Amino acid sequence: MPTRRRQTGFTFVELLAAMSVAGVLSGLAWPSFHGALQKSRRADALVALTQAQAAQERWRFNQRGYGSLAQIGVSPTTSGGHYTLAVTEADADRYVLQAVAAGAQAGDRACRVLRLTVDGAMVTRSSGPDESRLNDAAANRRCWGGL
Repeated sequence: MPTRRRQTGFTFVELLAAMSVAGVLSGLAWPSFHGALQKSRRADALVALTQAQAAQERWRFNQRGYGSLAQIGVSPTTSGGHYTLAVTEADADRYVLQAVAAGAQAGDRACRVLRLTVDGAMVTRSSGPDESRLNDAAANRRCWGGL
């Protein structure tokens, strides 16, 4: 009497069920991962703005006013390349540093633009989806990481 060998492995239905479960789980996890990724890239801009602020103060110590990025020796892009930096205003008493999201980071809609304004001893941090609109206080705190 011949013996039947038992076959091992997955059936097609089992494979489809496993793929469906994996797809649903990854679909649920992606937004959380993407938000954390954008937040970590935003830290690149915060570091660059802080370094530019320190460079502006060093420049002001030796000059009569604040300078451009070239004058203060700061690169126009962040180290990770996710933001472009600019000095949008600079005079004897006031300057505005701005970081605008570039590339994949431009999808960070609420925090696409980060702006640091120094007017005398007053430092103001603002953010927004574009250069003309600003976030409310709660969204601004999220963009600046609670600063």
